[in-house]
Amino acid sequence: MRNSLSLISKTTCVLLFFLVYNPVFSQDIEPRRWTSMPLGSNAIGGGFGHVFGDIAFDPVLQAENATVTVNSFALQYVRPFRIGNKQARIDVLIPYTFAKWEGLLNGEPKEISRNGFADPRLRLSLNFIGPKAMSLKELQEFLKDNPTYTTVGASIAISFPFGQYYGDKLLNIGSNTFVFRPQIGMTHNWGAWSYELSTSVFLYTNNNDFYIDKTRKQEPLFAMQTHLTRKFKKRIWTTVSFGYGLGGNSIVNRQHKDDERGNFLGGLSAGMPITKKQSIKFAYGTTLTLKDVGANTNGFILGWSAIF
Repeated sequence: MRNSLSLISKTTCVLLFFLVYNPVFSQDIEPRRWTSMPLGSNAIGGGFGHVFGDIAFDPVLQAENATVTVNSFALQYVRPFRIGNKQARIDVLIPYTFAKWEGLLNGEPKEISRNGFADPRLRLSLNFIGPKAMSLKELQEFLKDNPTYTTVGASIAISFPFGQYYGDKLLNIGSNTFVFRPQIGMTHNWGAWSYELSTSVFLYTNNNDFYIDKTRKQEPLFAMQTHLTRKFKKRIWTTVSFGYGLGGNSIVNRQHKDDERGNFLGGLSAGMPITKKQSIKFAYGTTLTLKDVGANTNGFILGWSAIF
């Protein structure tokens, strides 16, 4: 029972690192992405994150010395199910964000705040290599008999343009675009260790209401993330994570903005149980832009999850 409860609690890595849409952040890193869950289980979670740092805007905007502070809350629900004999799962994420930007605009000090729902996300995943769809007892037996195994899966996530958005504002919480994110990844487990590698691409629909009736297109952004996890006694675990993203140039009214993203992400996270069916997670993350446009940030996250 303990191993299975630990697996379930780790799937709800609530409040993914830097879950705020451009121009603040455009990626996330999420450990334990492909963990198996027993059929018939449900996982819910909630989290709070505090992120702060510097932003480099397009020089055309004449914004200098810009900083951002973001406080976000998120709710997540995860449920596994069966497709044939393969394990699949669906998860829903709903974030609410308080964001504040400060800096110089045309040489004058300015401050802007936005509070509201960010874009929610729905994701469907399928593990096509690794443990099959199993009951709790069957999964316990599999883990006992297979201390070393590999899981390979694929997913499609959709972010819906339901977040707060104003067409006459440059800085928004919502994106006013659909974001489709196909992803493929693997996890290799051996004893108390596991290694994870995932690749994905962000595909954006057009924003036809971008800053006073303009049309904004965004090219695909390609991303990779990797995680190394160590499990300890009493269902305690720690993870070190790294990620990188490249691409995402924008085009406004057919004019290329030359604002390609090049982002490095890093993080440390740890989780532990507080009851048989509840656990908490702590995390620290950082982003570093490798381009002229982007963000250098630090963030702290506290998450809670439960199974039923």
